[in-house]
Amino acid sequence: MGGPLCDRGGSVRGRRDLLTSQGLMKIKTNALRRKVWFKALSRVERSIIDLTIRCVEIVRSNALIKTLLTILDKLLKTLEEDYLKKMETIGREIAERICEIASKWGNPHAWLWKYDLRFVRFLGVNTVNG
Repeated sequence: MGGPLCDRGGSVRGRRDLLTSQGLMKIKTNALRRKVWFKALSRVERSIIDLTIRCVEIVRSNALIKTLLTILDKLLKTLEEDYLKKMETIGREIAERICEIASKWGNPHAWLWKYDLRFVRFLGVNTVNG
């Protein structure tokens, strides 16, 4: 899932471009837009990112890198969970309608489709991205 901000494993490890003031600002903006900035991070964690954005162009300190990666992994995990929850909500509504129609057409197993999480997510992602 991860998206453009992280690697295939769902983390920011290996993404040195994120450890710049511009990279951190992009992540912060994304988190604020999706309303997870305050939900996912403590006051101290938000302050660390804010101070880094203001005071450092490129992060070079190993201690700060380690701290930021821990915070960013936590934030990206919350962003992913939020995204999946929205896709499931949207997909479940569509799946229920599809199941109802397929049942009326005579498919005896159609009612099971709405319980298939992969199918529900598929419908949600297609609806949002289509």
